[in-house]
Amino acid sequence: MTEKTPLDAAHIAMEADKTNDVARLKFFERLADSELFLLLKKEPSDDQILPEIFEVEDAHFVLVFDREARLSEFAEGIAPYAVLSGRAVVEMLEGQGVGLGVNLGVAPSSILIPPGAVSWLSETLSQKPEEVSERPESLEPPKGLPENLIVALDTKLATAVGLATSAYLVAVVYEDGRRGHMLGYIDPVPGAETALAQATGEALTFSGVEAGVIDVAFFRASDPLCAQLARVGLRFDLLEPVKTETPKAPGTDPKKPPILW
Repeated sequence: MTEKTPLDAAHIAMEADKTNDVARLKFFERLADSELFLLLKKEPSDDQILPEIFEVEDAHFVLVFDREARLSEFAEGIAPYAVLSGRAVVEMLEGQGVGLGVNLGVAPSSILIPPGAVSWLSETLSQKPEEVSERPESLEPPKGLPENLIVALDTKLATAVGLATSAYLVAVVYEDGRRGHMLGYIDPVPGAETALAQATGEALTFSGVEAGVIDVAFFRASDPLCAQLARVGLRFDLLEPVKTETPKAPGTDPKKPPILW
């Protein structure tokens, strides 16, 4: 049986109800977060890539696939490609007037995305969070948030591998009386704060929640506020990077001498 990928599932859900804006947003989010194989004219050289460009109905498209096997099936054999995230592909295409052909003819998620939609996705992904400085006065369990936002956060944070140990979603009251919701990240990797804040904003945007705001904060596990976060918050665990060991050459491990016959 052919594997059904997350991008396939998102596309099927979008096609099942073409009036469902949330399903359409979810498809674009999966596309941005997917690892894609971009079909090239020739093998990359000197950090430069030259995508294969196809003309369809007076528009130009580059082709991407969410599995290497799908690219090979389309190309009917071995073909040069580059592996990029979906967001990297749309950033590369921004302002070029080029659309995106996804899994054309080889998967349930086969679709042509016109240049205008590619530009919209690039602009949406480029939005940066605003930085403010406020101190929480009290924390409470989160309440009144739509279920699809919780699912969106859970899905998005699954892609933030190794950027923090965990996160807690809470309702918050600030010293100036303002109320809202906050996602507090615990022990973020230095320099990962912007990426985590942007991931949170994207989860909110692609969940379809209108005029929603979630504040983002960062804490060390030793911060006294973390105990209260754990007590009242909804916890999200971020995955740790998979550790791979480089195989040792024969004879380099004194406990495993090389076999000579």
